[in-house]
Amino acid sequence: MKNMGCYTLRIVGKAEDYSDTQVRTLALHAADIWESAQFYPPDAQGLAQAISDCTIAAGTTRRMGQKRKSWGMTPEQFAEFTLNAGESTFAAVFGNERTGLTDEELNCCSLALNIPSNDDFPSLNLSHAVQIVTYALFRTRDNRKRGYNHIPLAQVQDLVATISGHMDRIGIYTHAGKEENERFLEGIFARAALSGNEARHIEKLFRKMAYIRCNHEQQQ
Repeated sequence: MKNMGCYTLRIVGKAEDYSDTQVRTLALHAADIWESAQFYPPDAQGLAQAISDCTIAAGTTRRMGQKRKSWGMTPEQFAEFTLNAGESTFAAVFGNERTGLTDEELNCCSLALNIPSNDDFPSLNLSHAVQIVTYALFRTRDNRKRGYNHIPLAQVQDLVATISGHMDRIGIYTHAGKEENERFLEGIFARAALSGNEARHIEKLFRKMAYIRCNHEQQQ
């Protein structure tokens, strides 16, 4: 991380589960990254807390499927995506060395991040995966353009919850599908990198639609 200029380390786990001596021995002159690391509860809810202030959280995985993300960016594509981010915060989320991210953990992320590798031996060591992703981000840093600040994931989730409430009033959720639709909207809005004004405008549109529909039904 320090080689590539990344200094914010957030660990979903307990500090006591790690050997401070071993970490410092392996870190050499990068122990300050460990010393400033922030720890969160070791579950999907803890992960959600860790990335709640981020505009985009990219979960690394080599496995795609019906219950996982249907597509993923390469590290280079993800780095390009951050070019117009201004001062917004992005997160690259890595699973543990043995099993990677669970379905539930990947669902907390905005998109999947895939590192292309040989189909006959696709798994990468965690340290190698971190180096590849942070290197791609580092390479774009000098060319980073200034733009507006995108809303963080917590605000995206609030926007989706508000829109979902308006859709409830309209009567769209008479059958199952509410949670699936909310996940769908969260992914789209996060990748769209909305500004605060854009988010408020979208919410206003849904609020007007719900008002017009409900007012029309009352008049009938």
